[in-house]
Amino acid sequence: MVSSATDVRPTRSEAPEYGVRPLVRVRDLTIRYDDEPALANVTFDIHEHEIFGIIGPAGSGKTSFLRALNRMDEFTPAMEFDGRIEFDGHDVRHMRNLYALRRRIGVVFPLPVGLPMTVYDNVALSPRLSGVRKKAELDEIVERCLTRAALWDEVKDRLHALGSLLSGGQQQRLTIARALSQEPDLLLLDEFSIAVDPVTTMRIEDVLKELRDELTIVLVTNLVQQARRLADRTAFFLMGECVEVAETEALFTGEVREQRTRDYVEGRFG
Repeated sequence: MVSSATDVRPTRSEAPEYGVRPLVRVRDLTIRYDDEPALANVTFDIHEHEIFGIIGPAGSGKTSFLRALNRMDEFTPAMEFDGRIEFDGHDVRHMRNLYALRRRIGVVFPLPVGLPMTVYDNVALSPRLSGVRKKAELDEIVERCLTRAALWDEVKDRLHALGSLLSGGQQQRLTIARALSQEPDLLLLDEFSIAVDPVTTMRIEDVLKELRDELTIVLVTNLVQQARRLADRTAFFLMGECVEVAETEALFTGEVREQRTRDYVEGRFG
């Protein structure tokens, strides 16, 4: 089992502001699939209470990074990684209780992944697995998470309908509500808006800005302007390399070390 220290979280009132300390430390990370490199020698930190953007063309290793962070290599036999990833001071590869790790790291995938159950049960599943049994407590969690995901007003009269009957944008917000029901310290978003209309995308972006006060967010996106709107700092991945990490606004004002970064942000390729 993971040591008790692994599961200790600061209360929300005790949580430090962005930049005080890193929640995630990545050192010399290399990821391979069947010995073919997907990401090589990546090193950077992700601070508490920041939105950390990752941009770059398809095939640059962005999703592979998220997989390594959440130990999804356990479900991908061809995937292996070297180097070190620390989450809250603990090497993720030495955390044998993966449920404890994933309870603290929520994930939202590019396409909505609704569970074959009602809207209510989609959100209540994780609390139930954590031991919450009282209906009043579950009701409060479901309403709070759906509200935080900007979905409550649209589904409060349809809580016992199948989540799969919601629109695509509503289903994506349902997956965010489900992730938030874990009370995670870290939320991973992998191209969350790829199947969502622009209006819904902006609503979700507003939610993410508010959530920054409560948790840390890693945002993988192919939309450089979305990174500019949301991210405090942004990493640029290209062909398996982390080219550079900088304050996001600096990327868009030309204050970058690498011409490749400038070319990508300005739309010369990608």
